[in-house]
Amino acid sequence: MSGLTARQVLAWLQAVKDPEIPVISIQDLGVLQAVEITNEQIVVKIIPTYSGCPAMYVIQDEIRQTLAEHGQHEVDIQLLNTPAWNTDMITARGRAAMKLYGIAPPISASDQVIQCPQCGSEKTTCISQFGSTACKALYRCESCLEPFDYFKCHA
Repeated sequence: MSGLTARQVLAWLQAVKDPEIPVISIQDLGVLQAVEITNEQIVVKIIPTYSGCPAMYVIQDEIRQTLAEHGQHEVDIQLLNTPAWNTDMITARGRAAMKLYGIAPPISASDQVIQCPQCGSEKTTCISQFGSTACKALYRCESCLEPFDYFKCHA
């Protein structure tokens, strides 16, 4: 661990993507909370987007694999209960990646206008509160008629 910095580990972990949205890193999603380096191991602290999120198992495996690729095998991954994750933790870069991928990024709880990630129209309709994953709702654009996922706001 000599000479290894948390900054270097964070750079490596930028490669770890959310398994449900493979264009956004766990850092940009706000799941990765901290990295600490001790004399014996790397400590990675993560939070789930919601209680019981099955993606957390895949994320933990990806963290271990990514660090192993850089010769780091002494890793302690801590799954934290606090702070509670919310959509405000998603970075601007993460929101942009979601939109390019075809998912409408979350808006504030008070804002009700959901733009189509394909054409930008604000004429959208919720088809179902249940989308492709528990975090998403299914919408349709009334301008271009394309269906799209909306990442639900979690405050």
